[in-house]
Amino acid sequence: MQKTILITGASTGIGFYVAHELKKAGYRVIASCRSIADVARLQQEGLECVQLDLANSTSIQIGFAQAMELTGNELYGLFNNGAYGQPGAIEDLPINALRQQFNTNFFGWCELTNLALPIMLKQGYGRIIQNSSVLGIAAMPLRGAYNASKYAIEGISDTLRLELEGTGIYVSLIEPGPIESQFRKNALAALRDHIDIEKSRHLATYRNAIARLEKTETTTPFTLGPDAVYQRVIHALESKQPQARYYVTVPTYLVGFMKRILPACWLDKLLRKLSS
Repeated sequence: MQKTILITGASTGIGFYVAHELKKAGYRVIASCRSIADVARLQQEGLECVQLDLANSTSIQIGFAQAMELTGNELYGLFNNGAYGQPGAIEDLPINALRQQFNTNFFGWCELTNLALPIMLKQGYGRIIQNSSVLGIAAMPLRGAYNASKYAIEGISDTLRLELEGTGIYVSLIEPGPIESQFRKNALAALRDHIDIEKSRHLATYRNAIARLEKTETTTPFTLGPDAVYQRVIHALESKQPQARYYVTVPTYLVGFMKRILPACWLDKLLRKLSS
């Protein structure tokens, strides 16, 4: 039987690449995008695709129902991937910006997962793969909203993995670090939408961040392509014993190791340096 997987945030970047590669690998891929124009584009490229906005509960319910109608209520895998990063110092973040960050990056994922679980439990098998971040294991300045949303995903995924023991459903976290995608472009838009940089004591830092985010090519060391994430996704889907966590890039391995061995004050210095 052909295995089916639902992928969120498939319009660009990691989700787009993984959707196309899994289809080539023989999976039945149901991609999802927030924009109807992106849905039409992916359909023209040969992917089955539904509209699903992770920040909108009605859209999640309708999009998931449409996906299950396509698959006949069978679902082998769910790749929760759709997300964005809201930059800004905690003191500068409007509470609504923080809510929006959690609606997309956390609550939407939880609602979609809870829709998928009854199907997987009835089947007796399934894979839930959460695309987290290096910022889900270590905090960096001016990234507090995104940090918090990814820390929350880490915690709920660990809990879910324990609760699903013995059900045939496995939960894996992928922690990429810097990957080539539209993430920086979207982060820049979120910064401009919600942060009044001219009134902030972090004005100089924001200006430097904007100059970096406006560059068409990333200058972040150790940045990898989305294929690096795909290799972890395919392992999480096909291994008899998938890992609880998959590190991807050098910064993730480095930060994960340093967090285990360094005092907090030393780790803070390292993270401030990496952030800059």
